[in-house]
Amino acid sequence: MADLGRRARAAAHVLALAPTPQKDRALAAMAKAIRDRSAAILAANAEDMAAARQSGVAASFLDRLELTPARIAAMADGLDVVRGLHDPVGTVLEHWTRPNGMAIERVRVPIGVIGVIYESRPNVTADAGALALKAGNAVILRGGSDSFRSTRAIQGALAAGLAEAGLPEDAIQVVPTQDRAAVGLLLQGLDGAVDVIVPRGGKGLVARVQAEARVPVFAHLDGVNHVYVDAAADLDMAKSIVLNAKMRRTGVCGAAETLLVDRAAAATHLRPLVAMLLDAGCAVRGDEAVRAADPRVTPASEDDWVTEYLDAIIAVKVVDGVEGAIAHIERHGSHHTDAIVTADAHTAETFLREVDSAIVLHNASTQFADGGEFGFGAEIGIATGKLHARGPVGVDQLTTFKYRVRGTGQTRP
Repeated sequence: MADLGRRARAAAHVLALAPTPQKDRALAAMAKAIRDRSAAILAANAEDMAAARQSGVAASFLDRLELTPARIAAMADGLDVVRGLHDPVGTVLEHWTRPNGMAIERVRVPIGVIGVIYESRPNVTADAGALALKAGNAVILRGGSDSFRSTRAIQGALAAGLAEAGLPEDAIQVVPTQDRAAVGLLLQGLDGAVDVIVPRGGKGLVARVQAEARVPVFAHLDGVNHVYVDAAADLDMAKSIVLNAKMRRTGVCGAAETLLVDRAAAATHLRPLVAMLLDAGCAVRGDEAVRAADPRVTPASEDDWVTEYLDAIIAVKVVDGVEGAIAHIERHGSHHTDAIVTADAHTAETFLREVDSAIVLHNASTQFADGGEFGFGAEIGIATGKLHARGPVGVDQLTTFKYRVRGTGQTRP
């Protein structure tokens, strides 16, 4: 592991100085290698899937682990999108001249070496590798044991693309062991080689990373996301957004876990929304008003308001207007992603201003909480902290800055 860190640090020095055309050539070659090696990647993933099924994991876990020809094509397309993004390295964020004539500018530079720890989603291998490369960083990837074969197959394609462009293959490395002790060493920073850790996975993984890391962490712990349907919401729009937010993919961090309905709209909106979810195969746990709307609803406990189900389950509550929704989200939410459905612009602005989450949406599904949907090409993860990175962690968020000062012989009195 120490050698892994040293090689990543050496590669990071090369990448920090690599010109944009060279990085883009590498990204194009990486995308081509993934397409060319799709059969081998699928075969590796099939072995991972077979082992996961044998171990009896949940269907939502299998969905995150599985690769298909379409998902591999999307992975390669994502690399092409990242290639087309503006290179943030060297961008002058601000510049000014002091009274003594010194010229100062703040400039984007790579972070250095990024450690990414993730579970089950093998596509993160390509996303993280591409974003780190575009931003001039080296990356050390530690995928879950369940996706070990898939991760190595994808990394092999990425390494081939790096080599073709004349960049060090050590720029994108995979931890070569499934031993959990390797995670602990990565969290300690590999003797100063690692600059930041990005965890992407379940609550247990993220909690461990946040508790044990000795380097900065970009992460979110839970995705307890809400959709609030206001009294001024169009019912058809609300039904479409709620169904998509919950059921499009239940196992992603942007899935809605709680539906809040304005008491002023309960008579017209509550029953149709709840029936729609139940008829779609989603279990509904609700308060007294929600249970009265449909006998299939089961009682919600206090725990349901703070649970990230990652499954076809949703908690539903009736609240007193936007103020009640904001208060509920502040008390029970995870500051990840929350949405309001309303035709009232003033109410929407109140929600967008006062809900303290990394992503807030008006009349759109919470499942847009994704770097690709934001135009970032891809993302390494979603950050809910307030320092440096917040929301989807894309290319710009994988840079820091430094100050360049140009003088003409000035000295300080």
